[in-house]
Amino acid sequence: MQKVRRVISVIVQNEAQVLSRVSGLFAGRGYNIDSLTVAPIPDSNMSHMTIVTQGSKRVIEQIIKQLHKLIPVYKVIEHDSMVEKEMVLVKFPINKQINMANIQALFEAYNGGIVNAGEDIIIAMAADESHRITHCIEAAKNFNPIEIVRSGVVAMER
Repeated sequence: MQKVRRVISVIVQNEAQVLSRVSGLFAGRGYNIDSLTVAPIPDSNMSHMTIVTQGSKRVIEQIIKQLHKLIPVYKVIEHDSMVEKEMVLVKFPINKQINMANIQALFEAYNGGIVNAGEDIIIAMAADESHRITHCIEAAKNFNPIEIVRSGVVAMER
């Protein structure tokens, strides 16, 4: 069976235990979550969850059926035509070997730039598609980053 990557958006009631119930559904069936982001929907009592997972077509169908059965879930969107973005923050030391212009140019290529600078560090940010964020991180390693923090995917149906 060939594994496919799927982005699933779930609209849920914004209440305690919802995240636990959704993640428990995955864990209880042995499904892995590659990325999970949750945020309240403005001017509502709902939250938007974006889940990235992998599995066979049958496994993905099972996940979606099980998500529909959870009580606080209002809507499950699993669609091929999603706009998705991910963000990364990367901290670099400032020293003679670091060329800030090169870091700025790198991160601008991935819809970002330098977002913070101190006496001895700079922090750059990029926001792009997941596979492009992976490429950005690989390129950033040439500048010996101190720390890399990658967000989860956020997605919206077209």
